[in-house]
Amino acid sequence: MSEIEDPTPPPPDAPAGANAEAVPGDDLALPADLVADSLGDYVRTSLSRIRAGESGVLPVVGGLLLISILFQSLNSNFLTAGNLVNLLVQAAVFSLLAMAEVFVLLLGEIDLSVGFVAAIGAAITANAVGPHHQWNALLAIAAGVLVCAGIGLLQGTIITRLGLPSFVVTLAGLLFWNGVLLKILGNGGTEPINSSLINDIAASNLTPTVGWIVMLAIVALYGAMVWRRDQKRRSAGLVAPPASITFAKIGAALVFGIAVVLLCNTDRGVLLPIRGVPYVVLLVLAVLAVWSFLLGRTKLGRYIYAIGGNAEAARRAGIGVANVRTTAFVLCSFTAGIAGIVYESRLQSISTAVDGGTLVLYAVAAAVIGGTSLFGGRGKAIHGVLGGIVIAAIDNGMGLVGFTAASQYMVTALVLLVAVIIDALARRGRIAGI
Repeated sequence: MSEIEDPTPPPPDAPAGANAEAVPGDDLALPADLVADSLGDYVRTSLSRIRAGESGVLPVVGGLLLISILFQSLNSNFLTAGNLVNLLVQAAVFSLLAMAEVFVLLLGEIDLSVGFVAAIGAAITANAVGPHHQWNALLAIAAGVLVCAGIGLLQGTIITRLGLPSFVVTLAGLLFWNGVLLKILGNGGTEPINSSLINDIAASNLTPTVGWIVMLAIVALYGAMVWRRDQKRRSAGLVAPPASITFAKIGAALVFGIAVVLLCNTDRGVLLPIRGVPYVVLLVLAVLAVWSFLLGRTKLGRYIYAIGGNAEAARRAGIGVANVRTTAFVLCSFTAGIAGIVYESRLQSISTAVDGGTLVLYAVAAAVIGGTSLFGGRGKAIHGVLGGIVIAAIDNGMGLVGFTAASQYMVTALVLLVAVIIDALARRGRIAGI
């Protein structure tokens, strides 16, 4: 991965191919002197990037493998189909909240309020579909996530227009929105979800046949996009991998898709058969696809990376820094609202017992463990998803083994610390190589 590290961003109206050697979010972007004309060249340039600190998702993938081996050796139920699918559902909330944090972490900022912002969106949705209002479920969901976006707009405006630290403003938001949640639900209150549409998000699955059709469609779309992108770059004489690597990526996506569908289509029921890909997995993939496109293929995404790399240089290049930063906080809270809907769908209710403080800590930890830099300018939406799976795997595995909650917190903290150390060492390596 090679997000913008150059302190001078491209001009505001530069075309998508401008500054092609440092396209934000494009893991194929390589320095100009490391152009790969063959498979051997591509492998050598990839190794050069790793030595320079650009290890991409390798650490988190390696960590997932180690976690899986460890917990499977301690409890043979860890790698069963039922547990792995349950793990993916558990990871959904963490992954969505981590993707929310990615937007602000890319700017070198932080949002400590996302846990309770998500709960506010969930509470508004639950209240709207409840017996007192009986809204249509889709309208209620829209209301919940739009209120969350409005919270992001408010907090982002305070941060950018008044020049206040995001840590302080969002910490105040954590406390304030917790109080609002208590106002909405009442002390010790619980709002049940009576909408089957909302409850089915985390509880229901595609049929096995539909799962295969959806997987093939997703892989076909991904393959067409990857091939078109790489071919376009090769035709333009820009940095791109050889065709064999492009085919290998598409093939790897197909193999991964087949493995996931086979896993989910395995009967994991106890009394009744349960098969199929959970709807919530598709929701997370949809959010991942949209946010990956926004960060990697739009002007707004390039501006976010540029500001995270060097805010002053971005300002001098004519980028509206304040507007972009505010938009990032809006997107952060909007994504948190989606996470809140998934959270209440899993529990089929929302209550004042929601631990928004722990949720935000897990969200930041997941984003950083996945590969997003705390120093700004480096990160992708996929990092939030992978980090969320790591957090869920630790929580799930330690629960199976019988570890206490205290041990789970300590182990998660150590994994986060290791991820930050790797990020700091990689940053030193990149600076030394400049």
